[in-house]
Amino acid sequence: MQGISGKYALVTGAAGGIGQAIVARLRKEGAIVCGTDRETAEADHFIQGDLMDARFADSLPQTAQDMIGGLDIVINNAGIITRGEITQATDEDYRRTMAINVEAPFRICRAAIPLMADNGGAIVNLASCWGVHPGPNHPLYVMSKAAVASLTQCLGLDHAHQGIRVNAVCPNEVNTPMLRTGFAARGLDPDAAIETLNASVPLGRIAEAQDIADVVAFLASDDARYMCGALLEVNGGKPVQ
Repeated sequence: MQGISGKYALVTGAAGGIGQAIVARLRKEGAIVCGTDRETAEADHFIQGDLMDARFADSLPQTAQDMIGGLDIVINNAGIITRGEITQATDEDYRRTMAINVEAPFRICRAAIPLMADNGGAIVNLASCWGVHPGPNHPLYVMSKAAVASLTQCLGLDHAHQGIRVNAVCPNEVNTPMLRTGFAARGLDPDAAIETLNASVPLGRIAEAQDIADVVAFLASDDARYMCGALLEVNGGKPVQ
């Protein structure tokens, strides 16, 4: 891919399944990557912290730039899935979902854009097919990812003139530890549940983390130089059900 080698990148949620794959792909393309998460993860540099801490999120882009020497790419990957009907949702469920899925990307974009204003750059947000086509029994999750999708479209318009391209990847189900943990918490066998999901996808399987990381890297690269405010659905042909 063009335009990633030698660039400086910040990746949130770097310890998760998709985050690890994104960090590895960007590093493979020659980027210098600063990862962040509550748990340590592999990266060229790492900042440990909690995105629910507003001060941490506000300062993260500047901290990353100071640590690695620049900031050309920001990947807002960190996120959680909150399940259950709205009558089951607690105030804490709402607060945590919005803080991680919506407020953190907002704060990071707000702080990163001025740092990128002189030289341009790329911001890639992780939204969801469920934020574009809401499915059932996930009201907190779908509203949070819809907010990320709309934020992406707005920022794509607002900052294109600065050479800052803001786009989003919208996955459907992805075979990650978070998905498997969710099945186990509901008393389901994760392997059997994933096999059932595989059968529902026209391409024959749900996504692996690498499938998502490859599209993230594309949007961060110069190969996507004419894309602003795009929401790329990466779903194997499966509609939200």
